[in-house]
Formats: sequence, structure tokens, C-alpha cells
Amino acid sequence: MDVCLQLFCCCCRQEEPEKNPLIRSETLQYFNQLVKRKRAEATNLWNEPVDATHMERDDDRELYNLLQKRAKLRRGSEGYRRLSFDISAHRQIRREVKDRWKHILEALGFSAEADGLLTVTSTMSYSSLRHPQQARALLTTLATETSLFDRHCSPPERYLFVLDRLIVLDVGDDFLSAARRYYPLEEDKAPHSEEEPLSEEAILVTLSPGPELPKEVEEEEEEEEEMAEEVDEDTLLAKLME
Repeated sequence: MDVCLQLFCCCCRQEEPEKNPLIRSETLQYFNQLVKRKRAEATNLWNEPVDATHMERDDDRELYNLLQKRAKLRRGSEGYRRLSFDISAHRQIRREVKDRWKHILEALGFSAEADGLLTVTSTMSYSSLRHPQQARALLTTLATETSLFDRHCSPPERYLFVLDRLIVLDVGDDFLSAARRYYPLEEDKAPHSEEEPLSEEAILVTLSPGPELPKEVEEEEEEEEEMAEEVDEDTLLAKLME
């Protein structure tokens, strides 16, 4: 009888669920924040990815300040929607540059590898570059001899890391040749003279408010705003080490 009771008690103890979770909440929070930051970086395409403050470049600072301003406004308000248009415009310019690079990579036969070659995150460092001088020279040539970038701004530093990878693959010169072919340097359009009157179409564009942001785009913008929050890795890592 006593033996049966002991066996029953042992079985009960074995079937009791574990009270301690397998993964601590701090660990889940840490990895969740890392995923959000990675998605935010992919959305904003910071031109200086190594700069965590986003203050070193004028264009990054402008986008960052717009995000900060919008975060303080009520979602759906007029001010929020106007800032969303400005933020979308900044992001669209960066996406177009990335699309040009992807087009060239695909033309060179890197269709499957294009996205990976173009991925640049804040975890990278300049010390990791294997051919920094060659990559810098190639980036400068692309900026002055092709229309890949805005000629009025310095070329995005993020593509320095991409070019370093291409040099390692021994296709840096091939990329430059393809860029010259697909995106040749274009002459700047002459600005309107002071005496030249604006056309009726230009006046309408200037005076009319922008179109309303589609609901699905607005929801996407709101989600991206949440993802753009920076994670305090030092604090989270300290908790994990406790």
C-alpha cells in the first residue's frame, strides 16, 4: 500500500507543470525590440547607418526630426497626416535609390543575392570594411559620373558597405560600368527665371493641398513609427546577465 502511494505521489509531481517560464520576459523583450529596430532600419534606409543618433547627415536628421514630431501628435490628426506625407516622401527617395542599385545587381546576375547585398544595418562598422579606400573611390565615381544619387547631396554612406562586398566579389568595376549604362549622368534642369510666370498647372499644384493618405498607407506609417523606437540594448543586456 505504501509503495503504491509513493508511486502515485511521484507521478503527480512529474505531471505538475513547470512554474518557471523557459524564456524570461526580458529575453523576449530584447529580441522583440531587435526585430522592430531591424524592420525600422529597413524602412527608413538611413544614409549613415552607423550613426545611431541620425544627426550627422542633414537628410537623416531631417527624417528623424519628422518622425519625432509625428510621434508627439495624435494619430489621424491633420498635423499627423501632413507629417506622414513628408516622411513618406523622404522614404520614397531612398527606396528609389535602392531600387536602382537592385536593378543593376539583377542585370549583373545577382537576382537571388541582391537583397542580401543591399542589406546594411546599424551593427556594421567601418573597421569591418575589407577595401575601404577602393570602395570610397568607387562611391565617389558613382556619385559624380552617374545619376544613381541626388547630385546636390553627398552619396549615402550605406552604399559604401555594399560596394565593399562587390569589390570582394570582384564585380566592383562591372557595377560601375553597368551604372554608367543604365543611369547615365543627366544635365540639371534649368530653374524658372524670375520673369517667367508660373503655368496654371504649377499654380494649382502649389496651392492645392495634397491628397488624403490612403487608409492602408496610414496604418503602415503608424506601424513603422512604432518600429522606429530605439531599443536600449545596454539595459536589456544587463537584465539578461543578472
